[in-house]
Amino acid sequence: MADVVIDCLGEFCPMPVIKLNKAVEKAAPGTTIEILSDDEGSKVDIPVWCRMRGQELVSQEARDGGWAFVVKVA
Repeated sequence: MADVVIDCLGEFCPMPVIKLNKAVEKAAPGTTIEILSDDEGSKVDIPVWCRMRGQELVSQEARDGGWAFVVKVA
C-alpha cells in the first residue's frame, strides 16, 4: 500500500508527471507514491522521469484500463 495515491485517470500528458513531481517535492525520502493513469504516454513518461530525477520506480502494472506506477522518493 502506497503512502500517497495520485489519481490521474482521464488526464493527459503532461499532467501525470506534473502531479508526480509536485508530490515528490512535498514528500519525505522513503515515501511511496502510487500514480494511476490511463494516458498511454505515462508508460514511457513516468519511468523516464524517475530515471532523470533519481527516483526509484518500484513497480508498473496494468490495472483497470490503465496503469498503476509506484515510485519511492529518494
